[in-house]
Order: sequence, then C-alpha cells, then structure tokens
Amino acid sequence: MRDAALAVLVCSLLLVLGTILAGCTGTGKTGDMISPSLTQSPVITPSAPGEPGPGPGNTTGVSEANNQFSADLYQQLAGGPGASGGNIFFSPYSISSALAITYEGARGPTADEIRSVFHFPVDDTRRRQEFASINGVINNGDTGYSLNTANALWAEKTFAFLPDYTGIAEQWYSANVTNLDFAGQPDDSRLTINHWVSEKTNDKIQDLLPPGSVTSLTRLVITNAVYFKGTWEKQFDTNMTQDAGFQVSANDTTTVKMMQRTDDDARYPYAENGDVQMLEMPYAHSSGEGLSMIVLLPKGDNLSAAEQYLSPGNFSLLEQSVSVQRVNVFFPKFRLETQYSLPTILGAMGMPTAFTGSADFSGMDGKQDLLISDVIHKAYVDVNEEGTEAAAATGVVMNLAAVREENPVPVFRADHPFVFMIWDNNTGTILFTGRVTDPGSS
Repeated sequence: MRDAALAVLVCSLLLVLGTILAGCTGTGKTGDMISPSLTQSPVITPSAPGEPGPGPGNTTGVSEANNQFSADLYQQLAGGPGASGGNIFFSPYSISSALAITYEGARGPTADEIRSVFHFPVDDTRRRQEFASINGVINNGDTGYSLNTANALWAEKTFAFLPDYTGIAEQWYSANVTNLDFAGQPDDSRLTINHWVSEKTNDKIQDLLPPGSVTSLTRLVITNAVYFKGTWEKQFDTNMTQDAGFQVSANDTTTVKMMQRTDDDARYPYAENGDVQMLEMPYAHSSGEGLSMIVLLPKGDNLSAAEQYLSPGNFSLLEQSVSVQRVNVFFPKFRLETQYSLPTILGAMGMPTAFTGSADFSGMDGKQDLLISDVIHKAYVDVNEEGTEAAAATGVVMNLAAVREENPVPVFRADHPFVFMIWDNNTGTILFTGRVTDPGSS
C-alpha cells in the first residue's frame, strides 16, 4: 500500500464567546488547541450503541472519553433530523479538544453537563495531563507521515479574561491568546480566524465562520486544528480500479470506482463474526504504532449491525479476535462533504444549559455572562488510490447570556454501506469517524 497517500486534516473546533449584555467591557488582557475468517465465530454480545465500555488500543482516560463521545455523537447524527441514511463524517477529537478548553471555564451544572456529554475525567490534573500527552504524541513527528494539532484563543481586546483561565489554556493545551477587535471590527476578526483555520488545514477548510457568525458581542473564539497526511502501507494500483456496483439501498444501486488488492501481499489485520467484517488498513510510519483506517462492513444490508461496533465496549470485544491474514480487498473511492449545526444535538445529548442564559462560564471572566449561541461543524474527506485527504472544522459561537487455523482467503467487498474510523494507534484515539452510504454523493 505504499502507492497511496492519506492526507487527513481537521480544521479547528472554534468556540466563539461573546457577552450577553452589549455594554459589558473590561480591561483587555495582553497576549498575543481482527476474528480471522472463522469457522466458528466467537460469541459476542454487543451492548447498546451508546453504552460505555473499555476503549480499544492503549487508551488513557481522555482517549476513552473521546472514543465514547465519538460513538455517542455518531448515534445522534445517524438518527437525527435530516440524517435519512446519508453519509456522515466528523472529527470527535477536534470537538473534544475545543470543548475541553471551554470546559476549563465552566462551573456548576454547566460544567457537570459538558463533562457528562464528553465523558471527561473528573480529576483536573489527570484530564489536563492526558490532553497534553496526546497532543505531545501527535506533534512528536514521524518521518513516515505528517500529523499535527494546534489550539488557539482569540479574545476581545477590551474584555478581561481571568489569568487562571488563559494560563491553563496555554500551559496544558498550548493555546496562546491573540487579542482581536470583535467589538469594533467583528468581520475583520472573523477573517483573521478563518485565515488561521485555512492555514492549519492546508487551505482545505475555507470560511469556517460564515458572515454574521462573529458580531460585536463576541468575546472569545477557541480554535482547534488537527492535520494528518500519510501513505498506505499497502497501496492500491490505479490500473486495478474498475467500475462496480454499490448497493445504496435495497432498491438503489450506483456505479463507483472500486479499488482492489487481491495479491499475495494483501495481508491485513482482519476480524469477522456473524454481524460484521472488520478491516484495518494501516498507514506507513517509521516509529511507534502509526495510524490506521478501520472499516466496519455489515454482512447484510443492515448498517446498524456495523454501527453497534462503534461503541468502545463492543469494538473491544470484536478487536479480541483480530489477526493478520490474506484478505481480498475491494474498497470504493469516495468523497464526502458534511456540515452540521450541533447546539440541538449537544443539548439532547445532555448539555442544554450551556446554550441558555443560565450558563455558567464564570471560570473564564469571573461573571456568569457567557453562553454558547451556535456550534458549526464542517468536514471533508477524499479517498482514492493516491490516498486520502480530509478536513474537519467546528465553530462554537458564544455570546454574553489469538492463534488461528488456516481458512479460505476472506473477501472484503465494500459494495454496500459501511462505517469507518481513522485511528491513532499510539494513543488509542479516534481522530475521525464516518459512514458511507453512497460513495457517489458528496
């Protein structure tokens, strides 16, 4: 798989904070985010999709929290208004990172609700150290691929934020403060932030904050960005790609470009049971555990049979039967572009107070005058023989209110809807989660 490149970028979870009362001002702070093909499959009793469980891989508390949030949010997006069985793609780590910085300034029921939705460790030291550790691993560098994450705070220059809050953001999340004139030049401030987002995502996410999203009441924007670019360990030959049918639904088939690996070197971590096939496609790396795309393909036409294994507990059970073996792989080229407005979804998940006048973000400025007014998430992914390129961005706008026997070579033919994750094996953290129901639809 060394012919294909994967470029995955996550552009920033943005949290924009403003004031409930337009007249509030303050002194500005100075300061510039595998069962092999088994004859007898192991008995696996899946839990409910949203039920917590041990995360796969070498996870810490924060990794487990991120992975559980990924499963929870996927479940909401898959069953939410307008979902209608369509494609899904988002970055749980970008969202979790930015909301962790937001959580540092939350107090009382507002903090309790955010912690519950994101499953953050209660212990402040543990949570901060683990975020810092994961970010350190991500930014450590590997000659086999590029992977980076960044945080930043963008503050209204006339508004006084507590030094304790900005200090924590800088020390543990490497989020330095840049002062902007939201009150006097909100649109210029918006363009400055959008430029940072574009720069951190190699220009893949443009205009994350749309016109009107930043106003004279905006007081703070928190940004997170993650960028990944790598090559498959076992690449696809473009000459082998052929037109093939993809079963979008029981009564609808579309034609896609189907990549394939059926040679003797097509050996992958693989597992299956009565419900699902799991294929792990690693990316090339020079040290550590590297990253992988993990694909969950239902054996029938019931996508929920695969979706249930996005739950960390269920996935851990499936992972116990993984082994490296020959697999005949057929995988479609696809490109997805998604956009979500998340306040209603996050509220339904258990944090409604943050979006109301009862919100308490007094840990940011010493007063209960900040609330979240909107959360926007945009994402992009392109998978082909040369690799994968993906980007995701979120804006949160806040205002003042085992050993196996030899078996026949399994065939992994992804010609019907499937779900997938892009996984950092070094930290056990899910960076991206998606669902493909129609590879030909963006």
